[in-house]
Amino acid sequence: MTAPAPTCPHEPPCPASGAPDREAARIVAHHPEQGWSLLCNGTVVFEDTGELLPDGRAIAPHRPATTV
Repeated sequence: MTAPAPTCPHEPPCPASGAPDREAARIVAHHPEQGWSLLCNGTVVFEDTGELLPDGRAIAPHRPATTV
């Protein structure tokens, strides 16, 4: 289990950036005109569902497959 973000002021604390549910962290900065948001755990999420983690790792977009 990954510990919550160390500086998270929320109750319950937001998931850490290494947790599988990291996208559930609260948004602290939102820039829809640029297509990204910063989460409380330091993760940057992009509108295409890609992510940039605080340690510099990039997570490829992971949109659900569409069915016709």
